[in-house]
Amino acid sequence: MLTITDLVKTYPTGAMALKGVSLVVDEPQVVAIIGPSGAGKSTLIRCINRLVEPTLGSVSLEGTEITTLGRGDLRKARRRMGMIFQEYNLVERLTVMENVLSGRLGYVNFWQAYLRRYPPSDVDAAFKLLERVGLTGYQDTRADALSGGQRQRVGIARALMQKPDLLLVDEPTASLDPKTSRQIMRILVELAHELGTPALVNIHDVALAQTFSDRIVGLREGEIVFDGTAKDVSADVLTEIYGEEDWSTTIRTDDDEDKYGNGDAKPEKKDKGFVREASAG
Repeated sequence: MLTITDLVKTYPTGAMALKGVSLVVDEPQVVAIIGPSGAGKSTLIRCINRLVEPTLGSVSLEGTEITTLGRGDLRKARRRMGMIFQEYNLVERLTVMENVLSGRLGYVNFWQAYLRRYPPSDVDAAFKLLERVGLTGYQDTRADALSGGQRQRVGIARALMQKPDLLLVDEPTASLDPKTSRQIMRILVELAHELGTPALVNIHDVALAQTFSDRIVGLREGEIVFDGTAKDVSADVLTEIYGEEDWSTTIRTDDDEDKYGNGDAKPEKKDKGFVREASAG
């Protein structure tokens, strides 16, 4: 369970990025965080794992208070939070396999990491994840030879190699074309559901959020102004989040089924332990 209580982030300039945000994620669901630029979406994601230090408030993951942890304990806590970045954050000169296995760095000793000698079970799990994200045969390809969509698939596999309790996803489709964006969101959501891992996804595309998420949270000027399901998103809701505009072509409705295709139906959630056991090799 993730519990965020009265989270505040004030920058040295005096600007408040978050103004007392409270949010509870108590089931393995995909939560899309939407809102205009500057609303505090990325700040919220990064305050959870303290890539950005919150000013006030509480972040609790499975009973552990994240905001008060010292450096060593914070490193351990971050192992439980897989992060997927907009900029992919891969090591360009390393291979796909080496980048994916870096998700296990917090679990191996210094010399294993330095020599890139990971346990066979980790290597087996990495191969299975590469197959799952559609990168079979790319394990020896350098990251700088990949397309944007392929890089994001590597980022997803790397985050899942941590076997996290929570996925934090920061604009996973911002640099991708529409088709690749849908493919990436589909992979991300399917894996989150299969693994029983809750995911917070910061995303600009409202239609993608409606199509793939279980829950949508709307931020505006550092405050939550909406929390509901995709079907609850209306023109009035988007006006509250973004401001006055004609939202008729933005909101996805039941009439769009043929347009989006049945293949985008969210997969059935499965037991967390079964898939993790299977993927452990």
